Order: sequence, then structure tokens, then C-alpha cells
Amino acid sequence: MLQPAALSKQDPSATRRLRPLADYSGSLGQRVYQTLRESILSLAYRPGEILRKPDICEALGVSRSPVADAVARLQAEGLVDVVPQAGTFVARFSMQEIREGAFLREAIEVAAIERVAAIITDDQLQLLRRNLTVQAALVADADIPGFYAMDAAMHELLLSLTGFPRLAQVSETAWLHVNRARQLILPVPGRIQATLAEHQAILAALETRDPVAARTAVQSHLRQLVTYLEPLERDRPDLFNPT
Repeated sequence: MLQPAALSKQDPSATRRLRPLADYSGSLGQRVYQTLRESILSLAYRPGEILRKPDICEALGVSRSPVADAVARLQAEGLVDVVPQAGTFVARFSMQEIREGAFLREAIEVAAIERVAAIITDDQLQLLRRNLTVQAALVADADIPGFYAMDAAMHELLLSLTGFPRLAQVSETAWLHVNRARQLILPVPGRIQATLAEHQAILAALETRDPVAARTAVQSHLRQLVTYLEPLERDRPDLFNPT
């Protein structure tokens, strides 16, 4: 049976789960939003957990106003639920949203990889090879957060090679809820090794400039994720909305 990553017991200190605002750029409100969003996406705040605004204010050294604004933005993205008279909670996962996000991401990336396979240059292939070399080193070191970052950078690079500058942002929006849920499975034994092999298959298809092979490799890679996630709805119902 698939065993998801263990979620740590609730740490009462928000300071330990929120990166300092100095790590971000932009207005105060933007920085508060970024650190809260990152903590939710990384599962530092668990699905279903209450967000205590006074604790967040104290941890970040800010007033309630930027925290309230950040929560409103996160609610609009579907990352938090605001329940009147009860509080603000980290949104639980929804398999419907995960499946929809995966469908949209696949549609975007399949179209993108077919275009890239036809136009990719030798210099661009070298950029991808370098990314995968770093990925392999991170796998060897069992550095899951580092691998996760390079995985995201590879997909962003592939989308940028289409020549359409807004494509990565559209894809990231579609992938948001899947991206949070996949944090559960990257620590599963063997998963990052398998992911690296899937990435290498994508690169191999691009090296031959074969759009059909590239399409197949991307589809296989993206569909693995939902295959891993679907059993979690049964095995960890506490993390999911009732269907």
C-alpha cells in the first residue's frame, strides 16, 4: 500500500513554519502572502489545520491588516477556507480539483512539448541536460526539497521554450492544487528516482526531435502523479473533502 509522507504534529510556533519576510520582495502585503502561500503549498500547514491570525502576526511582526489581505487572496485561490464564527482553515484536498488540474496541465504540456520537439536548439538541449545532471545529484543525496525545486524549474524551462511567455503562469495556476498534493508522494521510497527516469525519457525524446515520442513521455510522466494520489483519498480521508 502506498504510504504518503508523514505530516508532522502541529507545531504551535508559526515562526518555525513561516519563512522571514526578508526572504521575499515586494510590498509588505505581498511578502506576507508569499510566505503563507509557500507554507501551505509545502504542507508546513496541514490540510484542515486552523490558521491562527494572532500567531501569524506575532511570528511575522506585522499587524492584522496584511495578514487578513493575504488570507483573502489565499481564499480566492482555494488554498484556505474561511468559516464564519469558526476561523480560517487550510483547505483540504479535493480529488475533483486534482483531476481537473492534472487534465489541464497535461493538455498544456502535451501541446507545448510537441511544439518544443520541433524547434528546440542544441543550446536549449544543453540547458535541459544540465538541469537533469543536477536532478541526478540531488537524487543521490536524497535531497527531496532540492529535487522538487529542480523538477519545477525543468517544467518551467520546457514551457518557456515554446516562446509563449505567459504559458508557465497559466500552467502553474492550473496545477496549483496538484502541486500541493504531490508533496505527499515525493518522499515515497523510489518516487524521486522514478521521476528522474521519466524526465530523462522526455529529454531523450527531445534529443531525437520526435514530437510523438515527446508527447508519449510527457503523458506518461504526468499521469503517474494522479495514479499515486488517488489511493490517498481512501487511505488518508482526513486530508480530503468528503465527496
